[in-house]
Amino acid sequence: MTAPAIEMVLLKQVASYLAMPIFVVDAEGALLYYNEPAEALLGNRYEETGQLPLETWGRLWTPTDSAGEPLPPESLPLAIALRERRPAQETIWIQGLDGVTRRITITAIPIDGRTSEVLGALAIFWES
Repeated sequence: MTAPAIEMVLLKQVASYLAMPIFVVDAEGALLYYNEPAEALLGNRYEETGQLPLETWGRLWTPTDSAGEPLPPESLPLAIALRERRPAQETIWIQGLDGVTRRITITAIPIDGRTSEVLGALAIFWES
């Protein structure tokens, strides 16, 4: 994994001060950070999870649709925001690492640098 752009470092810093759950990924979809409010919904502290590739985090929380069918990592809002360079929103079910199943709504947006380079994406989510 390469060093994150300064914008992503600053985004992680801002997210650490906010009260809403936030999940940040790099341009390849690798998890860079999630904040303390997200820890409560994901069922684990970021310090214990750490940085993970999309293929890992996209399955780690066992995302499913309303019928209980597994969702592939590439269909998740963050992956769509990265791949299609547009906002994406969806309500899904996840099983937290604490074993609790939660219905969450996710809004993901792509993050571009000042020179239009793709830096990653950000998801804001909440229990719904």
